[in-house]
Amino acid sequence: MGPETIAFEDELARAVGASQVVTVNSCTSAIFLSLLSHKIGSGDEVICPSLTWCSTANAALYLGARPVFCDVDPATYCITPETVRAVLSPRTKAVIVVHFGGRAAEVAPLRTVLPPDVAIIEDAAHAFGATFANRQPVGSSGNLTCFSFYANKNLATGEGGAIALNDATIAGRLRSLRQHGLPLDAWKRFIHPNTVLLSNQLTGLGYKMNYTDLQAALGRVQLQRQPEFAKRRLAIAREYQRCLRGLRPNPLFQSGSTNLRHARHLFTIQLPFESLALSREELLLGLRARNIGATIHYTPLHTMPLYCGRKRNLRLPVTERIARSILTLPISGSMTVDDAAEVAAHVREILQRA
Repeated sequence: MGPETIAFEDELARAVGASQVVTVNSCTSAIFLSLLSHKIGSGDEVICPSLTWCSTANAALYLGARPVFCDVDPATYCITPETVRAVLSPRTKAVIVVHFGGRAAEVAPLRTVLPPDVAIIEDAAHAFGATFANRQPVGSSGNLTCFSFYANKNLATGEGGAIALNDATIAGRLRSLRQHGLPLDAWKRFIHPNTVLLSNQLTGLGYKMNYTDLQAALGRVQLQRQPEFAKRRLAIAREYQRCLRGLRPNPLFQSGSTNLRHARHLFTIQLPFESLALSREELLLGLRARNIGATIHYTPLHTMPLYCGRKRNLRLPVTERIARSILTLPISGSMTVDDAAEVAAHVREILQRA
């Protein structure tokens, strides 16, 4: 870490409407450190959706806490105050809100159902560039908000992540935790006149989770190009909707409503495969055979071996229904509208052949 990282953090803070941004080596690390900063540990419960990537829940396990899975809204695929209230307990110490696919989940209403000492942490791995209904960017809420800069993300630096927040004291603690628990990061220790003395001030356990200047240099350029990439993702999403809307049965789109800006990290369709002549796997493999990178986001975590044995017979009906019917079509800043039209044509052809 050095001056590029410092500059990138400042530019990110302005972009997401936060007073502080702390970069780290992955979004998984960002979630882990966010939980750690709220003193989450053994015996605590952390509520999160099951319809998410495994790192959302794994970060709680790393600390000895228990992930508690809640259901999601059928239209947004995001958690709601009602789905959180249904699994709230005296042991709940944090709720992780996942902004699924780039759609901003409204986090302010959650506070009305939570005790004051329960932290809200936002998993915004999909949501860089999204805004809430009040048009404020994801990252501006004051909650610890975790972003991903993995290779397939809207802002990509190959790998990496960041935590946006408004508390300078917690930010200072996070900066120490990402660098072994030392009081200053490598760059500041190098230029500080009392380097030797500061290197001896290790008072707590930290981790090796820092970002690098090479990644930050990429990120600063990527950040400047976000308006261009966002415009292209929107055009691709609209082309998918135009080309697929007339399908029978009509696919449901997990897309943004008019009063918020969807980051369009994913473009997810939902079809009633149980009533179709082909399965979702047949459609998926048919697309991949044509060199189209379709995939599934996600297999619910509560059905996976690591988690299903921890609370047997857990049923999340909305999550399970969505998970059986969704398919993600490719979308990226490097695609064109013509690419989207071609993908849609293949989806139509495969479905109509069945």
